[in-house]
Amino acid sequence: MSGWRIVEDDLTHPAVVALLELHVRSANENSPPGSVFALDLTGLRDPAVTLWTAWEGATLLGMGALKQLDAHHGEIKSMRTAPAQLRRGVAGAMLAHVIAAARARGYRRLSLETGTSAPFAAAHALYERVGFVECDPFAGYSDRVFARYYTLALE
Repeated sequence: MSGWRIVEDDLTHPAVVALLELHVRSANENSPPGSVFALDLTGLRDPAVTLWTAWEGATLLGMGALKQLDAHHGEIKSMRTAPAQLRRGVAGAMLAHVIAAARARGYRRLSLETGTSAPFAAAHALYERVGFVECDPFAGYSDRVFARYYTLALE
C-alpha cells in the first residue's frame, strides 16, 4: 500500500468513468432486471454521495462511495477494484477509508446492499471480515431474493 493515495473524486477522469461503467455493466450482468442498485455517473454526482478513488501513481486502483442516508446512517456504494489490481488489498484499503469517513461524520451505522450470486462472494467475505453483519433491507430497498444487506454499528 506504500505509494497509494485515496482522493475524493469528481468523476471526470476517463479511467474513473470507465471503471464505473464496468461496475454498472457487471452489476447488470450478474443480477436480474429490477435488482440492480449500482449508481451510475448521475447517481454518484448526488450531493449526498462522496466518491473516493485509489491511485498508485497514474494508475487507478479502485473506487468506493459513501451516501448519507440521514444524520446518523450512511450507505456504502460503488465499491469496485480495477480488474488488473485484484488481490492487492485495494478493496480492504478503500473499505477502511470509507468506514473512517463515516465515523468522522458521526454516523452511528453504515450499511450496504450487494448481490447474492457467486460473483458477489468476495464482497460478502470482505464485509464480514471487518464486522458487517447481515440485516433487513433499509432505505427503501425491498428485494430479498437477489440482494443481500449488511450493516456495521459504528459506536
